[in-house]
Amino acid sequence: MKILDKYIIKNFLGTFGFIMLLLTVIVLVIDVQEKVPRIQNSGFTVSYFLIHYYPFYIVYLLVTFIAIIVFISVIFFTSKLANNTEIVAIISSGASFHRFARPYLMTSLFIATIFLSVSHFALPLANTKKNVLDAYTYSDANREKILGNVSITTQLSPNEYIFINNYNKKEKRGSGFSYQKYDKNKKLIYQISASDVSWQAKKNNFELDGYLEKTVLKNDAEILKDGAVRNISFGHPPEELFPDQLLGQNKTTPELIKFIAREREKGNGNLNTYLNELYQRTSMPVSIIILTFLALSLSSQKKRGGLGINLAIGIALAFIFVFSFEALKVVSENKTLTPLMAMWLPNMVFAPLAAFLYLKRANQ
Repeated sequence: MKILDKYIIKNFLGTFGFIMLLLTVIVLVIDVQEKVPRIQNSGFTVSYFLIHYYPFYIVYLLVTFIAIIVFISVIFFTSKLANNTEIVAIISSGASFHRFARPYLMTSLFIATIFLSVSHFALPLANTKKNVLDAYTYSDANREKILGNVSITTQLSPNEYIFINNYNKKEKRGSGFSYQKYDKNKKLIYQISASDVSWQAKKNNFELDGYLEKTVLKNDAEILKDGAVRNISFGHPPEELFPDQLLGQNKTTPELIKFIAREREKGNGNLNTYLNELYQRTSMPVSIIILTFLALSLSSQKKRGGLGINLAIGIALAFIFVFSFEALKVVSENKTLTPLMAMWLPNMVFAPLAAFLYLKRANQ
């Protein structure tokens, strides 16, 4: 490896590590101060959250904003090189701009590869820990939406349905339960209802209290049974049967792909939230490479205003990039765009821009 490569890689990784650490500390301090009242009102201590929540929350934030951290890092240290006329000296020595950009490519590929693996496998494990406590950092109204009572209507398969009038997600119990199964002609062939239902984790099934069971025979005759208690299994725990938006975050990519396939087979038409999560895990690490070359192209020339103007441009573009991802998630969930298009559209827009600016800079 040449001296030039070592010098740029050292600056790249050093600045990247410093900015990542700095932003982590700033975000942690601000976030803890904001959420202390909600945490304490929920019956927890701040120290408990610092140990059991925030380490995993920081992992989530870093993966979410890693491309932006890289982008600002490249702009910061490359602008310093340009202001110190180091880039002019390197180019004047006979090295081409393409040669100068090679360590940028190597380092961005290295970071992107690491965070690609983290996004697909390590982040879901962190999210599993984070999401257990996440609701307790919300306002009372938003926490009630996640942990409070809801009405359940879910489809287990094209011919099977579950209805629960009032179900508490936190306690995993409810009232007004009904399971219905239909034949291929949409005729009811089996139904079991109960006044109360509760999940029994040790037995891995549901317990029905005060149940009434009805079986419809081919000649339309009915067999009725009732009883005090009945255990019934649907093959999955409540989190899988009644999934929320956070469930996709908790699954590694192989698990998420299987879950999406199972939900699609069930006839679930609201899969875009999970598909967004799946495609973003690859598109975000790829954006690290794109934004690295965009930042290099913007900051490799000495400008009037120096580092300040480059950082201002960089932060503005970073805001646009992050906002576009979040806005496109909403668009995709409303089924205006496909999840694949929505999660790759920012890269599809920024990649040609980065290529154009890079070639323009290289040919100067």
